[in-house]
Order: sequence, then structure tokens, then C-alpha cells
Amino acid sequence: MIARASWSLLLRLVLPLVFVRLWWRGRREPGYRQAWRERLGLGEGSRPGAVWLHAVSLGETRAAGALIEALRTLRPSVHFLLTHGTATGREAGRAWRREGDHQCWLPYDTPGAVRRFLRRHQPAIGILMETEVWPNLIHEAVGRGVPMVLANARLSERSARKGRRLAALMEPAAAELTLVLAQSQDDARRMRAAGAHHVEVCGNLKFDMTPDASLVARGHAWRSALQREVVLMASSREGEEAPLLDAWRAQPAPRPLLLLVPRHPQRFDEVAQRVRDAGLSLARRSAWGDAPATDDASRDVWLGDSMGEMPLYYAAADVALLGGSFAPLGGQNLIEAAACGCPVVMGPHTFNFVQAAEGALDARAALRVTDIGEGVTRAIALARDPQRAQWTQRTLAFAELHKGAARRMAERIVRLIGGTAPPP
Repeated sequence: MIARASWSLLLRLVLPLVFVRLWWRGRREPGYRQAWRERLGLGEGSRPGAVWLHAVSLGETRAAGALIEALRTLRPSVHFLLTHGTATGREAGRAWRREGDHQCWLPYDTPGAVRRFLRRHQPAIGILMETEVWPNLIHEAVGRGVPMVLANARLSERSARKGRRLAALMEPAAAELTLVLAQSQDDARRMRAAGAHHVEVCGNLKFDMTPDASLVARGHAWRSALQREVVLMASSREGEEAPLLDAWRAQPAPRPLLLLVPRHPQRFDEVAQRVRDAGLSLARRSAWGDAPATDDASRDVWLGDSMGEMPLYYAAADVALLGGSFAPLGGQNLIEAAACGCPVVMGPHTFNFVQAAEGALDARAALRVTDIGEGVTRAIALARDPQRAQWTQRTLAFAELHKGAARRMAERIVRLIGGTAPPP
């Protein structure tokens, strides 16, 4: 109680600075300057009795789509309240809205904002995706009789260590969760140690994501039209592009095409300039329509400066370097690459997705390297490997093997909507 009160006071004190930061981010991403009142639990209300699903950012929102579709299959009359924390997540969430659904920002975790949010929307159940444990949000919702589920839950050892420093705040919040649906046995074990009582292992929703068939077909068409191999740097993070470009220039000619896709859209222009400064010729995805111009085929680098087209980029590539894994950032999700049949070369830092990374290695759908220099060398070799088609087959088989999490989670959530409590 004392820890939660201290947390609430701290949030109230820093809230003005948080809004200043939102305005600053809105320079490059205008979505952050929209509907600010919703961040305080104000704004338009929604239809009572919705399934409230919170997916903070782009990756969680995409994964949530599989759960939304599974819930609609089991309960066709269901309607959703979708909440987000980032502009990219909110934009992606629009694709899942149907008539009767509502979408808004998640309120900041102050008691007043949370109470106003719950009064305006009156959801039947709350579903938080992956790591979104907010103490006041969970406490107020459960106090109003709203079951709270942490779906597709993951908790790395590194995050668990950090959480133990805030145990007085986070353990009561985890204990109030009605149900935790974990990705793996290791995640479940760490969630129980963090205070959660009702924990089940259901697998990873991201294996149930179906790549857009039209984007995959277009990517294959791009690859077929090229007379060279394609190496993708997928979802690169700040600090990774410079060593990547240095390693790329060190490779003997003729080099494959480097398809570089930054993780965050606000960095597109910055990364484009970095490519030019490295003395490499550049073509930008945003400069063409369905297909690149003829002379773009000879460029050194294509910059994937678009949103929602990762299946296209994976399908156009022979192999992908995994962004976020070559700096100590924990790695990006490799499951979407697997679903598109694109083998992955990953660096040493994959603590955000340990199970998926180890599973891909065991299935020979991925390689692990020590740094970006080795990664570039191994990726080019794999792209030119006469047996590369076998890598594709193993990658697709790995993705198919782990499907089914969406159905398992939806079945458990529907029981809660119907008033059936989880077993003790």
C-alpha cells in the first residue's frame, strides 16, 4: 500500500515532464500529439461490457491480432476496447477494429486517471499484453470486479532481477492478476516468483501471426526481379547501423543488396544520411510504389522506410540479420521472419526472446554469431549457400510447429468472461 502510494505520488510529480516529452516526440510522430485527454482517463467513453485489450506498442499490437481473431471465433458477439501506449501501436491497432469497437490511449497509472478510465468504459475483462503490469490499473480494475489477465506474458531473467528491486510495488500487482498466460515454462516460473498466483503456459502468440499474403507475394516478386542476393537488417536499433555499414563496406565486391529496415520510423532520415555518409548508394522504399525503379536494382542499400511491411521485406530477403541483438538490447522478435521462411543470423543479445531464439537454433532455422562483423560474413555466405532452400524449409517448419497459442489463450479468457474463475 505504501509502495503504491509512493508510486502514485511520483507519477503525479513527473506528469508535466511526461507531457512535455510527448509533445517533443510528436514533432516526428504526430500521433503523440493527439487525444491527450485520454492519457488522463478523459475523452469519449465506449460501449460497456467490452473485452479491453491493451497492447502498448507495434509488436504487441500485431501479436494481439491473433488473440482478437481467436476470441471473435469463440465469441462472435464480442466487442473490444483497444488501448495503446505508442503511436505505432495505435496505428497498427486500427486494423483490428470492427463496428462497435473503440480505441484510445491507456491512461497513465495514477489512481484518478485509472478510475476515470474504468468509469467511462466499464469493461467486462482486461487483457494486458506481455509485460504491462501497472499497479494502480490492476488494483482499481480488480477492485471493480474486472478480471485482469496478463496474456502472452514474458519475463526475462534480466527483467526479473530488476523487478526484485521494486518487489514492494510489483509483487502485490502481480498477485492481483486474475490469470497469467505465459509464453514458456521459464516465463511462468519467473512470474510465480514475482508474485503471480494463477499462471498457465500457453505458448507464444507471435507464432499465430499470419503474414499478409499480398506482401509476401510482392516481396518474392522483388527478389525474383533482382540478379543478386539480398541480406536484410531487420528492425535495426540505434548504435547498430554504423558498425553494420562498416562491416558491409569491408566485404569484397560484388556484394549482395543490403535491405536496411530501422525499428523506429523517426530514425528513417537519420539512417538514410548515415548510409550516404558511408559512401554507399541508396534507394528508399518510400520513393516508389509497388515495385522499385529499374536503376534501383544496382544500389548498394535499400532503406525500408515504411510501416507495416515487414513480411514484404522478409520475403524479399535471402537471410535476415536480427536487429537489437548486436547491441545489448535483447533482440527483436524473430518469429515473423520464420513465418515468412527467412532464416536469421542473430547476435549475442537475445534475452527478450530466449525461448524463440533457442528454438530457432535447435531447429537450424537460425545462426548465432558474436558480433556484427561475423554476422555480415555469415549472412552473405548463407545467402549464397546452394542449400539455402533447406534453410527456408526448416524455418517454415519451426514456425508451424509452435502455432496454437491464440486458441489456448482465447479459451481461458472466454471462461473468465463467462464468470468461471481459474483453478486455485
